[in-house]
Amino acid sequence: MEKEDLKIVNKGEEEEMELQGYRLCRWRLALVGLGVLCTGGFLLLVLYWMPEWCVKSTCTRTTAREAKIRYFTFHSTKYYWNDEKKLYWFNIFKYFCFLVISGSFSVFLSLFCFVLFYLTSLLVLNPFYIFQLFSVILWSADEYYYYAAAIVLMSVISIATSLYTIKKQYVMLHDMVAAHSIVRVSVCRANNDIEEILSTDLVPGDVIVIPSNGTIMPCDAVLVSGTCIVNESMLTGESVPVTKTNLPNPVPGDRGEEAGSAYNTEEHKRHTLFCGTNVIQTRFYTGELVKAVVVRTGFSTAKGQLVRSILYPKPTDFKLYRDAYLFLLCLVAVAGIGFVYSIVLSIMNETIIIESLDIVTITVPPALPAAMTAGIVYAQRRLKRIGIFCISPQRINICGQINLVCFDKTGTLTEDGLDLWGVQRVENGSFHLSEENAYKENLVKSQFVACMATCHSLTKIEGQLSGDPLDLKMFEATGWILEEATEEETSLHNRIMPTVVRPPKQLLPPEPAVTPEQDMAAYEIGIVRQFPFSSALQRMSVVARLLGEKRMDAYMKGAPEVVTSLCRRETVPENFAAVLEGYTKQGFRVIALAHRRLESKLTWHKVQNINRDHIEANMEFLGLIIMQNKLKPETPGVLQDLHQANIRTVMVTGDNMLTAISVARDCGMIPPQDTVIIADALPPHDGQAAKITWRYADKPRSDVCHIDDPKSQELYHFAMNGKSFAVIDEHFPDMLQKLVLRGTVFARMAPDQKTQLIETLQALNLAHSGISLSELEASVASPFTSRTPNISCVPNLIREGRAALITSFCVFKFMALYSIIQYISVTLLYSILSNLGDFQFLFIDIAIILLIVFTMSLNPAWKELVSRRPPSGLISGPLLFSVLTQILICLGFQIWTFLWVKQQPWYKVWTPLTDVCNLTSHIEMDFENETEEDEHNIQNYENTSLFYVSSFQYLIVAIVFSKGKPFRQPSYKNWPFVLSAGSLYVFLLFILFYRVDVINGFMEIVCIPFEWRLKLFLIILVNAAVSVLVEGANDLYGHKCLSCQCCPRKMRPKARYMHLAQELSVDPDWPPKPTTTTEAKPRPENGSAYQIIINS
Repeated sequence: MEKEDLKIVNKGEEEEMELQGYRLCRWRLALVGLGVLCTGGFLLLVLYWMPEWCVKSTCTRTTAREAKIRYFTFHSTKYYWNDEKKLYWFNIFKYFCFLVISGSFSVFLSLFCFVLFYLTSLLVLNPFYIFQLFSVILWSADEYYYYAAAIVLMSVISIATSLYTIKKQYVMLHDMVAAHSIVRVSVCRANNDIEEILSTDLVPGDVIVIPSNGTIMPCDAVLVSGTCIVNESMLTGESVPVTKTNLPNPVPGDRGEEAGSAYNTEEHKRHTLFCGTNVIQTRFYTGELVKAVVVRTGFSTAKGQLVRSILYPKPTDFKLYRDAYLFLLCLVAVAGIGFVYSIVLSIMNETIIIESLDIVTITVPPALPAAMTAGIVYAQRRLKRIGIFCISPQRINICGQINLVCFDKTGTLTEDGLDLWGVQRVENGSFHLSEENAYKENLVKSQFVACMATCHSLTKIEGQLSGDPLDLKMFEATGWILEEATEEETSLHNRIMPTVVRPPKQLLPPEPAVTPEQDMAAYEIGIVRQFPFSSALQRMSVVARLLGEKRMDAYMKGAPEVVTSLCRRETVPENFAAVLEGYTKQGFRVIALAHRRLESKLTWHKVQNINRDHIEANMEFLGLIIMQNKLKPETPGVLQDLHQANIRTVMVTGDNMLTAISVARDCGMIPPQDTVIIADALPPHDGQAAKITWRYADKPRSDVCHIDDPKSQELYHFAMNGKSFAVIDEHFPDMLQKLVLRGTVFARMAPDQKTQLIETLQALNLAHSGISLSELEASVASPFTSRTPNISCVPNLIREGRAALITSFCVFKFMALYSIIQYISVTLLYSILSNLGDFQFLFIDIAIILLIVFTMSLNPAWKELVSRRPPSGLISGPLLFSVLTQILICLGFQIWTFLWVKQQPWYKVWTPLTDVCNLTSHIEMDFENETEEDEHNIQNYENTSLFYVSSFQYLIVAIVFSKGKPFRQPSYKNWPFVLSAGSLYVFLLFILFYRVDVINGFMEIVCIPFEWRLKLFLIILVNAAVSVLVEGANDLYGHKCLSCQCCPRKMRPKARYMHLAQELSVDPDWPPKPTTTTEAKPRPENGSAYQIIINS
């Protein structure tokens, strides 16, 4: 294939696609049509199931241009082909099906259309239901009408249940977006006309007016005038109000970064109002309302991405599902053997085809799809009861395999709120002694306190201060008062009225008032411009002006190392690094403050449009604010539970690294005796190669073994900051995976670096799911959302995931054994040209299987996490051994029963005249009916004996496979299962020992002597004892025995992280020794590869 023929769409994105042109080939189409006729339409179904085969069998490959592509739709996005530019561009079209609608009639009509489409194309034409249709036709042809009707009923119930679940999910999805789908918005038209339209009619480029009383955004829009206070909890999972400012309008001649740059969502996030977020209030100009330009609508918005993630979840390549298909293929292979066997046995029988095909239908149980999802559905309900919501139910099973959890620090491991521990001011390049607070009369007019009072994004919502917890604590520590202009006041001015802060009167020194006007002119500072906090820049700043002053002041706060890099060197104390390290090692969160007096030429209008880089330079260092961030009470206990369960924990934070390490030690993430090695990486500079310097976070304790001791090589952790992470990723790609394997603290990480870290962990098969702590039921942040504001939801999710995973194994094993047990019974009866009766099949499939399979899935999760994880797939030694041994046990006892009944002294080929019970009433039954039943030879001693034994075998394997501890609660606590199994046991024992003619006639059971009933009961007891003992032995010793027999030598681990850990465990140079440097040197033969040189 030529390279030009293949086009890449959405390159580098999640939805990257390869596009290849095809042209319809008439002779191939004719051949396919002939094949469809010859196969009775089956080939058409196969091509429907395999669209790729359909294209390749009816078309020939060509270039995209010659294929005459106009557009195609993928995941509710319409892509257009431009012949002239030879490029793809796409337009997000509005998906009216049931997401963006108006009126209740449209809701139900759209939902009905969707359900109808789903029913016909996805359910009815599903391969499983096509097989069910084949089974129904086959059973009907063999005169098993009741059983065929039961299969139809079960299929209809399964389809109806699926449709009900889907409809419920989409109604919920509709309700979630309906809040903004029918909102009326004001749009600016030509000549400054304002037109009210429905939000569904918005298109990118429209200029909308944000109402002063707030709204839920119906689209993504960028602010071009005014400011907004927004709650973005739907987007981020955090309920802290965020201030959004207007997009800067650079003045002519400005060469700043933002002057000529195009709008970008990530870069201009602080100016963007995202769809679904709640605008709480606005501040605006007179005559120039708060306006925003629509940049995205529909599925391309932030909320649209959430909806699309629910509509089109990422495929979960989970080993369980792959193994399930392999297991089904094995069952089909077994059915093939039985098919050949039945043909050989019945070669002279006129019903050979039908009876031989019967055995194939037994291998795929009708209730298999519903049974496999039952455990997940029950787990999802239990999670919902404890406040954990899921938008991707299939990931619940994946959570059962989690062995690593990444946590943020602030608000997750620690409290959202911070307590002010103290301040340490700087004057003339030297630190003062630390002070408990800044609420002092002698500091009220200092630049330090002015910075604390102004450099924040606080606002008043309904009279209450609201904003970031750190800003709140910092401002409250000053004791100052914040005042915002009311809507009436702003309407009287030509520009936004600034937020004003002022100290309380009792803090101001008494000064005699010359005139009443001077008395009114109190000490006040107005906040003229805000540059909101940026996690990428790790700082925020404001421009303020003291009342009566002509020149303005710039104040900045942020990460100490960032702030000092923007300050004049002479203003930063020489012992700054030592003082900072002293605080961070104690776990304090340290914020640095800086100030700069702006030039008089900077007017109010210039400040509104100036780039922040012009402001945040040549600052004067003011000092440090020391905040105490307390751990949440639940954090240490939860981390201890995870540690005991061998689940590794990692901290990924934007805070200082030493602070993060201290918190990690305090919460137990890093045990006191373990050593932390910090990796400081530097990029290439002045001709020198990139290098990594290794050092201890603190001096190793004397009572702890040194890291050089091989026995203590597990007692170390790596820590690094975002800058080092970026350098290592670029210049030491092989080293990064090794560091991530034992990395515990990743500090000063930007949002994109956090994503990159997760992707690196996923590449090592270490990460699968995420959970967001939010009050909402769904968040863009992760597939799971918890209303519990602490990390106690994490072990709950893992426990439920493990329970759901084990339930899936139990159900699949039970359904496999159900098929095999019935297969064995039918195969044995085929040898005497007999079969199970219509109502016997019905009793087994409905009364036993359905009742058991849906109640055995109800076992709740075990109350605590254990160190052992459940297996990830069905193709594992212990699971296969369990299934195979139970198959052999059931096979042995059925063969024993089948052969032993023929050796009984009373045994004769059963007829109504040779009934051993010799009941006259039975002999005098309608002979015509008996003759009709004898055509299928259902009533005989072999059939009755195998029916009793096999019915008990279903219950025995259900109990044996219904595992409890250590992943699920014991089965005796599952009262629906106990009640169901107990009732079936009682009923089967009753019909075994006490003859009821009505039941026997209905079930086509013949009368057998009481002594044979006792022998059957003995067979059942021995069968149960052997099954329980063998399964118990398999649980205790199966894994060890199989490891010794099948793997005498140490196997290479399959998971990449385990293989890497195994390599590093025997590497004498790992971990790197402290006080050494690792350099990257390009190899002469390949400039892109690097070799590692270690210098002491």
